[in-house]
Amino acid sequence: ERPMASITKVMTALLVLQAGDLTQRIKVPAGVVGYVKQHDASNAGLHPGDWLTARELLEALLLPSGADAAYTLAKAYGPGLTRFIAKMNTEATALGMAHTRFANFDGLPYPTEYTTYSTPADLITLGVAAMKYTALRTIVDQRSYRLAGNVRHHAYFWRNTNTLLKSYPGAIGIKTGNTLAAGYCLLFAAQRNGVLLIGVVLHSSGTVQADSFADATRILNWGFRHT
Repeated sequence: ERPMASITKVMTALLVLQAGDLTQRIKVPAGVVGYVKQHDASNAGLHPGDWLTARELLEALLLPSGADAAYTLAKAYGPGLTRFIAKMNTEATALGMAHTRFANFDGLPYPTEYTTYSTPADLITLGVAAMKYTALRTIVDQRSYRLAGNVRHHAYFWRNTNTLLKSYPGAIGIKTGNTLAAGYCLLFAAQRNGVLLIGVVLHSSGTVQADSFADATRILNWGFRHT
């Protein structure tokens, strides 16, 4: 059992996908600004008062790893943060993720560095469940996403933090993560010749994010050689 950082956001996304209707419009709450500042969190630069669809908020959640998007979605789908976190743990139990616990909706290190945790086996279970959704597969396979501004919201441009997408042939997702205790983490997927592999790196062997991608590359190369 280890902290998993922003891989946590895959469970947040899964609950939103299960709820359906990704065209639902959600107002970005005022609290996102203070939340991001309090935790010095990765964010999508969301503007309080903007109305975004659930699908657009998933883009903001999964590409730039927006804690502000996670906060917005949790508030809307709990409804409320506490109820949403309870739903995350209920879903983890339903999936058989017996060694996983969610204390928040984004993987930030609070109440402590270790109160949100999982295992590689559990996270692969989560990855398999999430990748069954076409919408999620489409989102996490993008290198970037541009949202034009209109009367409902500002313009946004988000880059995917998962550079494995451009460095590994066949890579199709899924989510990066990083905190001091978790190190560099990556829940990853790649597909070649009809074979889909899903794996995970927790607390990469290296000291920069690129090392987690290198670890994933070695794992995938081994996997494809043995399929």
